[in-house]
Amino acid sequence: MLGFISARQAGLDDPGRLRRAEATRRVLSLELNKDRDVERIHRSGVNTLDIEPVEGRYMLSGGSDGVIVLYDLENLSRKPSYTCKALCSVGRSHPDVHRFSVETVQWYPHDTGMFTSSSFDKTLKIWDTNTLQPADVFHFEGTVYSHHMSPVATKHCLIAVGTKSPKVQLCDLKSGSCSHILQGHRQEVLAVSWSPRHEYVLATASADNRVKLWDVRRASGCLRTLDQHNEEKSKASSEAAGTAHNGRVNGLCYTNDGLHLLTIGTDDRMRLWNSSTGENTLELYSGSKDCNILAWIPALREPVPDDVSEKSLPQQHLNPAYEDAWSSSDDEG
Repeated sequence: MLGFISARQAGLDDPGRLRRAEATRRVLSLELNKDRDVERIHRSGVNTLDIEPVEGRYMLSGGSDGVIVLYDLENLSRKPSYTCKALCSVGRSHPDVHRFSVETVQWYPHDTGMFTSSSFDKTLKIWDTNTLQPADVFHFEGTVYSHHMSPVATKHCLIAVGTKSPKVQLCDLKSGSCSHILQGHRQEVLAVSWSPRHEYVLATASADNRVKLWDVRRASGCLRTLDQHNEEKSKASSEAAGTAHNGRVNGLCYTNDGLHLLTIGTDDRMRLWNSSTGENTLELYSGSKDCNILAWIPALREPVPDDVSEKSLPQQHLNPAYEDAWSSSDDEG
């Protein structure tokens, strides 16, 4: 880590590299919190969580049983060990409960008085938090996989919705109707995410293996289609040309600064994209049964032969900017 700081101070390294290295270190050091538990309400799988951005105190959960639960994450007991209690829920006995699995829940970005949920029952519901009654319901012809409200929008109240249709639906909270659609995908839209940097820019992921970026103000709509090969035709087969993954793209999200977009596909790959240029940064993440999530980047030096000890290499063989960047639990012990 000291190597990163020194290189940053000397102007030898990208400012973002230190941030990514520290984020990776923290991810790899995550462990289960033994002092905090969450009250168990769901009787089947939990599909989606969302913590409200205003105070960071209240959390929504949506389950495959159609149930939505609202939790208070604050330690009201002031004891070292505590359980986060459920404040209320839209349970199976609620008259407006989703009939099938809840796929996405999201708080209204600006206050906790409203939240949204979407479900396999082909509906998107806008809820009044205080009464737990739906203020509005949008109905669709096909299964709803995902929805998202912009965290930064000040000039529109659009909810992007991904459904079994290849058309991206935009629902307007002000008018209570689906204002318009975005056409370009060839199969169902599995994930949608607004940019946290530009309020009119939307990213969508589809079963057609593609990820598209849209400016919803434009008549043509689509800004670009992300290409895993960065448009190098020599590396792409005719089927893979213009695709983000070699399989269905079933998840995507922006980094908090909006500069990068992370996608995940059924090809067992996660890819990080420059959201401005659409370039595949070629940084790879992997998850394994060993419980670790690892971040990979291209080799920073020549590979060391198996029969040569790394400690025997001359110090100048290493880029000083990357010294002390990693440590394992074995080394620390």
